[in-house]
Amino acid sequence: MIEPRPAGFWIRALAALIDFAIFALVQFSLGYIGASAWGPDIEKSAAFKPMVTLFTVVFAGAYTTLLHALGGQTIGKMIVGVKVVAAAGEPPPLGTALLRYLAYFASAGIFTLGFVMAGLRHDKRALHDLIAGTRVERLPRAAPPAPAEPPPVPAEQSTAGAA
Repeated sequence: MIEPRPAGFWIRALAALIDFAIFALVQFSLGYIGASAWGPDIEKSAAFKPMVTLFTVVFAGAYTTLLHALGGQTIGKMIVGVKVVAAAGEPPPLGTALLRYLAYFASAGIFTLGFVMAGLRHDKRALHDLIAGTRVERLPRAAPPAPAEPPPVPAEQSTAGAA
């Protein structure tokens, strides 16, 4: 059996950067839709930017929680080849995935030291992993395909060549 390898700080940071690009795209899209629907003056409204930010945070929570619960991977994690697993190695249940998302705020709270923990700990678990009881593993590399065997030579051909 292949021993799972923990995903370190930099590979996780790259996955997060990809996911943040998706969140930025969603936030830009929401702002564009709002400006198109209510006119360009809506962007000057005091409530517009906080509302777009709130919707982006809600989207980020739903995106992260549901994708972790369904398969253990966000799009960023799929691209870099890592996944979130619970104690037994399966994707975390919905409640655990939600707790993990909420614990991101604890990881970010003290100068992001909760995230830096993934680079400092031997098991590569960040604060939000410890809180939720999860870990991030690298996906096993695919084994190279076995060489194809040559097709068997029919018996008629092998005896005809010997004569």
